[in-house]
Amino acid sequence: DGEVHMHELKNGNTEMFWNPTSEVRRQRLKRHIVLFEEQMDFESERLWQHVTSAINKGDQHKATQEKFVLEEEQRNAARERRESSTEWKPLLFRHDARTNEWHYKYEDLRPWDPLNDIAQFEKDGILQTMERHLSTRMSNHKATCINNQITRHKRSAKDCRRRKTSDQPSNHSQNTESSCSTPESVQELSDDDGKYLGFESLCAQCGKEMNHLKEIHSAVLSLQKAQQDIHR
Repeated sequence: DGEVHMHELKNGNTEMFWNPTSEVRRQRLKRHIVLFEEQMDFESERLWQHVTSAINKGDQHKATQEKFVLEEEQRNAARERRESSTEWKPLLFRHDARTNEWHYKYEDLRPWDPLNDIAQFEKDGILQTMERHLSTRMSNHKATCINNQITRHKRSAKDCRRRKTSDQPSNHSQNTESSCSTPESVQELSDDDGKYLGFESLCAQCGKEMNHLKEIHSAVLSLQKAQQDIHR
């Protein structure tokens, strides 16, 4: 939350490395925490409260002492479990015997999807991601639009054939009304075949959302390229 400076020991020069301006602060994600009085004994903020207090006061000796007390309590608890043959069953972590490491059970390592992921939150110690399922919604809406237009086209073709039969047209009228003919396999048309039916594009809402998705996708690709440059 404060300024960070880099100090070059060789020449004594100091330069600004990070300055959290008011604009930066406004863009920060809102922090959601459990009230201290509602936390359980082994939650980090409560468990490490004395160590944190000593660090904030600049008392490194006191912070080291408090840290030693916590670690010694953990060692004693582990020793008691071994003596009583009590198996420790973590709720949120699993042990990888191959690497001898602990891993969060509900870890989600997939890249953040700005088109589908809305927010990430914690509930009962489990990290979860709220999703909008935008792609599914778009696909369903697109299919609905196409089906509706195909239905209207089939109804129009049916009315056209009915007029042919009932009006008993002459040779001249038969030639002029031949434009009412329609493909037999309308139900087998794909999305791209919509142009054959006379509607070159989807409804206005579909077109607007698709254009918006293209803009977002372009922005995401630009960010990914920037990240790759930073890694290099």
